[in-house]
Amino acid sequence: MEGKADLHTHTTFSDGSLSPYELIKKAKSVGIDVISITDHDSVSGIDEAVAIGKEFDVEIVAGMELSASYKNTEIHILGYFMDYHNKALQEALAVFREKRMRRAERIVDKLNRMNIPLTIESVLASATGDSIGRPHIATALVNEGHAQSYYQAFNKYIGDGRPAFEKKPECSPEETVKLIADSGGLSFLAHPGRTVSEELLFHLISAGLDGIEVVHPSHTPEHIQYYRGIVNEYCLLESGGSDFHGGMKNDEHLFGRVGIPVSTVDVMRRRLFSN
Repeated sequence: MEGKADLHTHTTFSDGSLSPYELIKKAKSVGIDVISITDHDSVSGIDEAVAIGKEFDVEIVAGMELSASYKNTEIHILGYFMDYHNKALQEALAVFREKRMRRAERIVDKLNRMNIPLTIESVLASATGDSIGRPHIATALVNEGHAQSYYQAFNKYIGDGRPAFEKKPECSPEETVKLIADSGGLSFLAHPGRTVSEELLFHLISAGLDGIEVVHPSHTPEHIQYYRGIVNEYCLLESGGSDFHGGMKNDEHLFGRVGIPVSTVDVMRRRLFSN
């Protein structure tokens, strides 16, 4: 029987609840053979993950998840197989993380003006990694009793269009794809079924996108069929994963069940290393 791969997971180095060790141990327990840790704006957990992967006989694909913007639409782009020690990449990620911190401070300030006495210190206390995002703010809101649940924190306060929402500073798709390519990696559009118009999809393809995340928990069977058709028509690559975070996100049931065959990862590797 062919092995399983999950190319979209998060750890405590961004907004996941498990350390690389805990995530890889869990991957082994649910029969995942290949995993990519795709933390937001961070590759800090990959060295640790590679060492742990050898211990558990789980292959680690270097990954990351970056944000970009096109005509006021936020998109996420996954990078795979990059040289994650690349100096230019490391410098760019450090800038992105600093912008995330400034955004978190602005969100906290908006919450304070709504008479919610949250501090940036309590947000940082809910984060163990180096990339701060809205999930950390949601966790702090729940922990301090300002929201009943993670999802209520988003729906009531910090989600898109909510009173304390702050737009994330983002690069263009072209800049993001180039950053990944310049560090030797492949770029994939993450979960396009959520927000991506046909116009944006074809703009990204013309910008040099290598592939599409066809399999994702937010995708219906119709989404999967449609994006697989696009991949085949434009000679792109396919990826997929559970987008696992754990913790308050309550997505345990997805891990080990949403993913792709290992042979799909082999196709990605062949495309990259035959160029």
